[in-house]
Amino acid sequence: MANKNAWDPDWDISEESAQQLIYSQFPQLSAYALQRLGHGWDNTVFLVGGKYVFRFPRRELAVDLIHLEGKLLPKLDGLLTLPYPKPLFYGKGTSEYPPPFLGYSYVKGSFPQKLADEQRAKSAKKLGQFLRRLHSFPVQIARENGAPEDHRKLMDIPARKEKMQVCLSRLSSQMEEKERAALADYFNGLSTDPVRERHVFSHGDLHFKNVLVDEQGDVSGIIDWGDMSVGHAAGDLSIGYSFLPPQARHTFFAEYGEVDEDTKRLARMMAIYIPMLVWLQAIDDGDKRLAQEAKATIARALADEESHDR
Repeated sequence: MANKNAWDPDWDISEESAQQLIYSQFPQLSAYALQRLGHGWDNTVFLVGGKYVFRFPRRELAVDLIHLEGKLLPKLDGLLTLPYPKPLFYGKGTSEYPPPFLGYSYVKGSFPQKLADEQRAKSAKKLGQFLRRLHSFPVQIARENGAPEDHRKLMDIPARKEKMQVCLSRLSSQMEEKERAALADYFNGLSTDPVRERHVFSHGDLHFKNVLVDEQGDVSGIIDWGDMSVGHAAGDLSIGYSFLPPQARHTFFAEYGEVDEDTKRLARMMAIYIPMLVWLQAIDDGDKRLAQEAKATIARALADEESHDR
């Protein structure tokens, strides 16, 4: 039977199976305890000894992403200004669990849930600097190492708008009237005019589930790099709308560098679209806390403060 949702798995792996695969292929880790951290669309994640993170693909698509991370992430060493997982252990599939898997250095932090705007605003400069450095990575080297081109088709705004409206219809029963009205107003005012190409090497999936913060709420690391690609800068710049409150966006964009209004339009659209998908998955998984965070992210992305947004 075909998967009904994009996040439905092709493979599930238990904690016991993951432990057997890791310990048998990397016996130097067998003295460490293993615990399941959770799963996203593409991978199931385990922590080993509080020092290493192993990601096991859940979908066919994720196999290519694991290979991409193994090739490209080591090339970012010394470039980035925020911690990120560095590949260390390249695992092989078996007859029981066919896909390869990958072990990385552990990046400390927690997901940014229920942070106050003041806490979020403190990371504006840090995020802008991080993306400026990331987007300076040579596009040609990324291509030579397998980074796909615009795999999300970010610049097809009419198609994206249509998908967002479908998401809204599915989420409508979960919203209050004022929330539905806010999204409806946004869609009514969303121009589908084309944007100018601005291709850079990008993280490709920079939303709140892939950002870690420390105990003070400061951004402490960026994880889940499987969607690295050459594409429009707006995909990553969406973090300026999804993570940061309106009053911090001026600092973010000033640190990053010049960004035109069309790029901001596309960035805000992605900052709303991705949490809509996360919300749908959270409903499917029965994860009320994640659903609430996705909902709050959409509200933050919709919020504006003109004097700070230019």
